[in-house]
Amino acid sequence: MGVLALLWGSGFLWIELALDNGLSPVLITVTRCALGALVLVGLCLSAGQRLPRDRATWGRLIVAAFFCNVLPFALFSVGQQSVDSGVAGVLNATTPLWSLLIGIAVGTERSIHPVRLGGLLLGFTGTLLIFAPWQQAGLASWGALAIVAAAASYAVAFAYMARKLTGRGAAPMALSASQLLTATGLSMLALPAGGVESADVQPVGVIAVVVLGIFGTGFTFALNYRLIADEGPTNAAAVGYLLPVVSITLGAIVLDEEVTVRIVAGMAIVLAGVGMTQWRKGAPKPAAGGARAATGAPVGDAVVASSKG
Repeated sequence: MGVLALLWGSGFLWIELALDNGLSPVLITVTRCALGALVLVGLCLSAGQRLPRDRATWGRLIVAAFFCNVLPFALFSVGQQSVDSGVAGVLNATTPLWSLLIGIAVGTERSIHPVRLGGLLLGFTGTLLIFAPWQQAGLASWGALAIVAAAASYAVAFAYMARKLTGRGAAPMALSASQLLTATGLSMLALPAGGVESADVQPVGVIAVVVLGIFGTGFTFALNYRLIADEGPTNAAAVGYLLPVVSITLGAIVLDEEVTVRIVAGMAIVLAGVGMTQWRKGAPKPAAGGARAATGAPVGDAVVASSKG
């Protein structure tokens, strides 16, 4: 979860740099999907894993790619054109709440203990405290609505992937590679609508989108599939609560931004909330074959999917 939060949480920085240096939202979406797919296909080949071959799985991957990649990637890029980074972070952190509601509605979520539910609410409270969106502009803008829609889209994808894709005999990394290949094809359909006319692209923008594609997309989704298979969709979405912590830390280190007492307190509350969502009552320690049971893949494959990320 920590590595996934670090890779995913830096995405807001790379998106903003790419937008500010000449790349359009559509081109950012296509490029990050394509680079992420190349990374994951390479990892699959090095691990001796095969991509799915049956039509049913690829049909499900189209749905997953749309809701987990194409739609949210585009919405975040569009939203960050008019929304402050703090507002974007707090709105993105609503994903676990959407995931909880959807999971209960469709029956994919495992038993919800009051401690876990309290952790979700506590995490959102800490995120609000960190970003104090009432002090910033853009909360009610169309860009903000786009980011809320992106967060909800992630939640839909997590529930769908847990129900239809994970635990069916395919290794998480192979599923991730297949999904990003599918997302690349889907996002390319939007290029004529505004992806090929990016004006005055700067080297910083190119570097940003390359980092976003390789690390913030490729390795991120390999870890994401593994987390959904092992912990369930709501716990996977709880990584969203760690993203504000990552963005605050990167801002302080890279941009020399001020870290106040309010922000430190919010980070502590966020971490406490994430810990509560991981609570298990009398959960037994996983057996040696636990990885096979969770992912449907050999234990070695599951370890490769995690360690490679």
